[in-house]
Amino acid sequence: MAITGSGSLATILFLFMFQAALLKGAAQDPDGFQNLVTDNVSVVEGEMAIISCRVKNNDESVIQLLNPNRQTIYFRNMRPLKDARFQLVNFSDNELRVSLSNVSLSDEGRYVCQLYTDPPQEAYADITVLIPPGNPIIEARDEVLSEGNETEMTCTAMSSKPAATIKWMKGDKELPGKPKVELTYDKMYTVTSRLTFTVSKEDDGVPVSCIIDHPAVKDFQAQIYLEVQYKPEVKIMVEFPQGLTREGENLELTCQAKGKPQPQRVNWVKVDDDVPSHAVITGADLYIENLNKSYNGTYRCVASNTVGESFDDYILYVYDSRAGEGAPRTVDHAVIGGVVAVVVFAMLCLLIVLGRYFARHKGTYFTHEAKGADDAADADTAIINAEGGHTNSDEKKEYYI
Repeated sequence: MAITGSGSLATILFLFMFQAALLKGAAQDPDGFQNLVTDNVSVVEGEMAIISCRVKNNDESVIQLLNPNRQTIYFRNMRPLKDARFQLVNFSDNELRVSLSNVSLSDEGRYVCQLYTDPPQEAYADITVLIPPGNPIIEARDEVLSEGNETEMTCTAMSSKPAATIKWMKGDKELPGKPKVELTYDKMYTVTSRLTFTVSKEDDGVPVSCIIDHPAVKDFQAQIYLEVQYKPEVKIMVEFPQGLTREGENLELTCQAKGKPQPQRVNWVKVDDDVPSHAVITGADLYIENLNKSYNGTYRCVASNTVGESFDDYILYVYDSRAGEGAPRTVDHAVIGGVVAVVVFAMLCLLIVLGRYFARHKGTYFTHEAKGADDAADADTAIINAEGGHTNSDEKKEYYI
């Protein structure tokens, strides 16, 4: 930037106004506080910056704005600097506001607001030029992954100011990366973040995002989708029967196998034995007619792809032909048996109580009848002498031959 040549009208006017301000000296702050204020400015390269020089209490003192090289941009409402990007936005006794359009990195620095008081006052506005990084570049070491394997990715944010921050997301989960910051020859920053993690089958189709955090941009990111291959997931489904497997009935099993890549082969085997000779195997289906107990055992469905092999087992147990028919009444019999047991227990308790009662009263009777009979010479005398016996023994005596 260049100012007008020496001896020009603008320079002469500037000197004149400067001397007039010094002679006046009336705007000195009596309380000693800073009367002139301004603000720092951050602006994205190519956009517009606004510089405001404000006076709290002004009595017509002169305000001017200087660039970092101490060249006068505006003196009051006049622009001696030949740079049309600077335009006057507002001028009054309390403010000088100037706009700078199409800001470039060379415009960065400390701008000076001056107030010609006695002594003169200065305030500083630092303009920081923000340069957003280029489009983030994400690279993956492996295009196709297998479950359980480790992969590595890098994300690069080039030529920014200040240095960008990179965040990694796998789906909705944040992952830690290892950043590296480099300062280039043109005073720009290049940031590279490296991410390492182990994949699982659940990661297939999940997006991995490299998100750039920078004051000049928002929602700046790159994304890549994971392609993970995994061994089959196998599950045996019983098509028939739905209940117990009884003698004489038929059995139908279906093997469901899903993997990436999709399994090309599905095999049925019987663990520790051969599959019955008349069993019918059609692809993923196993069909056995007229079951009997010799078919008992573990039937296994095996599926494989280029990643690995998996299996699922079905244990066959053949019941008697009428097994389970009375099952619904089992509960009723159990209830009835419980009730009978309670009744029997109650009757036993009652019999025990009655037995003890009668035993106690019978003993008392024998005791009273035998009282006084111990000294009798014979049975007749004992009866006569017993307490409660009859007074007229002759009338009551009976003889047994």
